[in-house]
Amino acid sequence: PEPGRCAHFVLRKKRFCRMIPAPGRRFCGEHGHEEEQNDRKRIPCPLDPKHTVYEDQLQKHLKKCNSREKPKPVYFVQDINAGLKDVSEIPEKQVPLSSLSIEELQNLITRLKKASNGLELHLKEQILSHQALQEALSDPKNGESAFKHLKQQASILGNMERLHLLGPGRCFVEFGAGRGKLSHWVDIALENVESVQFLLVERATTRFKVRGYCSISKVPILEKKKLPVVGIGKHLCGAATDLALRCLIESYTTCCDGKDEEPAPKRCRAAQTEVAPHKSAGNESTTEDHKPVAGIVIALCCHHKCDWTHYVGREFFKSLGLGPVEFHYFQRMSSWATCGMQETTGKASTSEDSEDQTNDTEEHEHTLSRTAGGSDTLQGTLSVEERKELGCLCKRLIDHGRIEYLQQHGYKAALQYYTEAAVSLENVLLTAVPNPSVIPEPTI
Repeated sequence: PEPGRCAHFVLRKKRFCRMIPAPGRRFCGEHGHEEEQNDRKRIPCPLDPKHTVYEDQLQKHLKKCNSREKPKPVYFVQDINAGLKDVSEIPEKQVPLSSLSIEELQNLITRLKKASNGLELHLKEQILSHQALQEALSDPKNGESAFKHLKQQASILGNMERLHLLGPGRCFVEFGAGRGKLSHWVDIALENVESVQFLLVERATTRFKVRGYCSISKVPILEKKKLPVVGIGKHLCGAATDLALRCLIESYTTCCDGKDEEPAPKRCRAAQTEVAPHKSAGNESTTEDHKPVAGIVIALCCHHKCDWTHYVGREFFKSLGLGPVEFHYFQRMSSWATCGMQETTGKASTSEDSEDQTNDTEEHEHTLSRTAGGSDTLQGTLSVEERKELGCLCKRLIDHGRIEYLQQHGYKAALQYYTEAAVSLENVLLTAVPNPSVIPEPTI
């Protein structure tokens, strides 16, 4: 062993342990059982058997072990946004598309087209911009990747302004926030606006693990003030969109229904980093109404990561005679909307994720490449254009279930293209505002 290092030889790594033992000892605490110490015995930790502890110090260790259960934050409510509780609706085993016969596939396609009949498939273009990002958009130092990000963020803010959502006395909740770049630009746009709060919600570090347990109504500032909320998100992956919608429409709305909102605070200090207060001057809210959720603006993404358990449009699917089996196939087929376009996909997906590498390093790129090149594409059975068309139908069908969900809860909801496909292949924006607060579409 190296001088001053543990004398235990790690067979798996073919080297000595590099931990530093206590003065006068040959072995570190983890390997101290190899050293005679008055017959003290080391045992596996009951919280995590990957490490050991002296048996006579077990109780002391359990109180400080890093694997012990941590106190839950006040907004933790197990599965509050998860949706389906009856697992009997979910098939035990999902059969891959590649296992379907030609006849079964054709029958599935026929059912998809029948279910999509009458849906609004030709979306309006609402490719807008916002003054807050003009300087950044004009900065030659920004490369192509950053420019594509900025164009998307500018259009999202432009659509928020179109719906009159960039106002005072509100809390902007960014779901799938990453580094909070979208909230940053909203903050810039509202620089001189009074009484604005920000809440950034981000998943755990595990890839694709979504926040099914966040009850924003229990976040201290929102629980106290019952602020109108505007839910926003840029490329909110798959089931995360459904969790966010249920969090807003059911969790927060239910908490606030029938209660009068208090005026927003003049200034408050956020607990830790959960709520970031905007510069505030004055304590009057000029919000036009007191709806718990003033609006929703979410850029959709990765429908193939949707899940029947969390999906908010299950009743819509059932009304069409469809269920979890068909949903499974349609969400897999939704990836066909971008498959067969490897060159374009690679460029667009790289632009979507290189900016936020801290939390989302090339996530969309990896996901698209796996689904586009996998067996689900059934190469030789359908052409690239046929798969693309069917994939788009699947996306719109899944999204229409979300639209109906919002409509049933008193919102005017819509889908629109918010950026060009050359900027992002995932270029559909979901917007919703309460029906009493609907703003007429501008005449162009």
